[in-house]
Amino acid sequence: MRRMILASFGIAAAAGVALSVWGNATPDRAAYQDPTVVSAGATIYANQCASCHGEDLGGQPDWKTRDAAGYLPAPPHDDSGHTWHHPDAQLFQIVKLGTEAIVGDGYRSNMPGFGEVLSDDDIRAVLAYIKSTWPDRIIDRHNELNAAYDRTN
Repeated sequence: MRRMILASFGIAAAAGVALSVWGNATPDRAAYQDPTVVSAGATIYANQCASCHGEDLGGQPDWKTRDAAGYLPAPPHDDSGHTWHHPDAQLFQIVKLGTEAIVGDGYRSNMPGFGEVLSDDDIRAVLAYIKSTWPDRIIDRHNELNAAYDRTN
C-alpha cells in the first residue's frame, strides 16, 4: 500500500493537484524545534485531530485491521505508527486533501481533507507538533526520508 500511496502522490503532483505543497519555499523542516509553532500545532491537533488519532497520538485500537465497512481505524502518529514513513510533502497533502484524494483508485478512508478548515500554516504547525513528539532516532530517519524525497522531486 505504501508504494501505491507514493505512486498516487506522484500522479497527483504531475496533474497539478500538488504544485504548491509548501508555497514557493522549501518546507521549514526545523519547525518541530520551534516552540511557538509546536505549541500552535498542539492546540490545533487537540481541536481537529485528537478525536480520531488520540490525545496521546496513539491512534485507534487495532488500527491495522479494516472494520466491517472496509475502513482502517485512525493510525497513531507516535513512533509506533507509520506517519514518519511518509515525507513532509506527502503528509501535508494527506491532511490538506484527505487520504482518498491522494491514494485514488477507489481507496476508502475516513480521513477527510482539512484544506477548507485549516490554513496551510495550520497544517504545517500540526505536522511540526507531531514530529516534535518523536524520539531522535525516528526524527533522524524521517529527515533522511525527506532528503531522499527532495533528491527525487
